[in-house]
Amino acid sequence: QVQLVESGGGLVQAGGSLRLSCAASLNIFSINTMAWYRQAPGKQRELVAVITSGGSTNYADSVTGRFTISRDNAKNTVYLQMNSLKPEDTAVYYCNANRWVPPMDYWGKGTLVTVSS
Repeated sequence: QVQLVESGGGLVQAGGSLRLSCAASLNIFSINTMAWYRQAPGKQRELVAVITSGGSTNYADSVTGRFTISRDNAKNTVYLQMNSLKPEDTAVYYCNANRWVPPMDYWGKGTLVTVSS
């Protein structure tokens, strides 16, 4: 049973920073993509950032330049550094692990980020 456990969420003022962590119970070296998604109240879940096994990254336009995704394969952990936070960044942030062969797709339970104005 693969587990992804997010941590690092909390309440922060606008302009502040948080670092989210996603600890995996498996070796993420073999995972094709690790990603962070978020879901705000009343909205659909959206992709925030993704990092491939090769280290390539991609970001949603709304967070480009403010958020940075990284991975530490030795610790089986993925991070999301969030700077210059805005109230519209308030959401539950979820970690996702996706492998193509054999196919697997796992989600964490999420961590709440609240940005006050």
